[in-house]
Amino acid sequence: MESNAGDAGMDAGMDGLHGNRGMFRVRRMETTLVRPAAETYRGLYFLSNLDQNMAYMVELVFCFKGNGGKRRDNVSEVIKQALAKVLVHYYPLAGSLTLSSDGKLIVNCTGEGVPFAEAISDYEIEVLGDVTVLNEPSKLRNLVLSFDSATNVTELPLLTVQVTSFKCGGFVLGIGMNHCMTDLPTLMEFIHSWAEIARGLPLTILPSLDRSILRSRQPAKIEFAHHEFEKNEKVFNIQEEQLLYRSFSFNPGKMTLLKTKALEDGVINKCTNFTVLSAFLWRARTRALKMDPNQQTKLLIAVDVRSKLNPPLPKGYFFSGITFTCCLCTAGELTTKPLSFAVKLVQEAIELATEDYIRSAIDYFEITRGRTSIENTFMVSKWTGLPFYNADFSWGDPIKVGPATIKHNWAVFVPDGKESKNTIVSLCLPVSAMKIFQEMMQFNFILKSSI
Repeated sequence: MESNAGDAGMDAGMDGLHGNRGMFRVRRMETTLVRPAAETYRGLYFLSNLDQNMAYMVELVFCFKGNGGKRRDNVSEVIKQALAKVLVHYYPLAGSLTLSSDGKLIVNCTGEGVPFAEAISDYEIEVLGDVTVLNEPSKLRNLVLSFDSATNVTELPLLTVQVTSFKCGGFVLGIGMNHCMTDLPTLMEFIHSWAEIARGLPLTILPSLDRSILRSRQPAKIEFAHHEFEKNEKVFNIQEEQLLYRSFSFNPGKMTLLKTKALEDGVINKCTNFTVLSAFLWRARTRALKMDPNQQTKLLIAVDVRSKLNPPLPKGYFFSGITFTCCLCTAGELTTKPLSFAVKLVQEAIELATEDYIRSAIDYFEITRGRTSIENTFMVSKWTGLPFYNADFSWGDPIKVGPATIKHNWAVFVPDGKESKNTIVSLCLPVSAMKIFQEMMQFNFILKSSI
């Protein structure tokens, strides 16, 4: 099967980053199923209430440098054989989603296997440009085995793998991850284990698969107002025109400027890179969309529960350890008040996410079956600080890692390479709003404006 990707804009700069121009072709071979290399448990595997909200695919590409010569013919086979072996330890990934008797998602551990595709490109890997920069998702999605034809969540795979070889000897490992199974820290533990097996090494960390630690309490009780689940009657639709994907670089100097702006009125006395950047992007996006001042707007913040629970979760705990907390205000408040107002909302939302709050959120789903509402919502997810660049399958660590696509209301923060201190923010907006948003991302705009 041959897959084509369209042109991507050509430009690179601090305030708006774009990919390389040109057609890019991939020849994908027949997809196979990679089954665990040994017999594994067959039966139903429990998913916690935290997992129930996360049944969507997250797609990543890991780019590995060429050897300056011909293709490495054994790459796909080494990765495939290692996958079969690591699935013995992570056997739920070889199963499929189904519904339990009480209507919750659960995994049927059938051992049927993980969809695996091999692909070839007649280009050098450099044609991809910098994959940390998301400008033309159709280009990168050729490198991931996607299941866009799925009509409901139970048809989504739990994991997909594609290995694309380039004529220079470089290759791309494209991974589709069902978020109900893992979050990114857990995914990276899985990938590291997979890579260790590919290098002939024993596993450093064995997975702990029992998710019952995060069952709802008996009796379940809701102790907080969980606005993240509440729907807004008045919906602001951003998908009425073409959406553009863009990425923006925030270096240490730009982050220092944002912090200075946030602290200058004395409302807050400190802030982190994540809180100030989340607040800044939320305000800029709301302005760019020209939302009605009386329209409610919501910022959803993905919070890692690992550091919140006592006793701590077991080492290697295999789960999707994300819950959401949120900020709420009107568009008018957000865009007319100083940046410190938005930063304080973000700080308060993060501080709210205690163990009691997390347990209450687990119980909220148990009682109401309510799912996180995304109407009038902007979601931020921090991927910086994760060991993306420690994934050696025998050919060295990846040279670049990035998302193959993101949802229309997401912004993801990714590291700009292994050694860089810059943060790349990727998101999408309607064409008209993106023009305004790009102007607000410029260093000089931040410097001169009263944000």
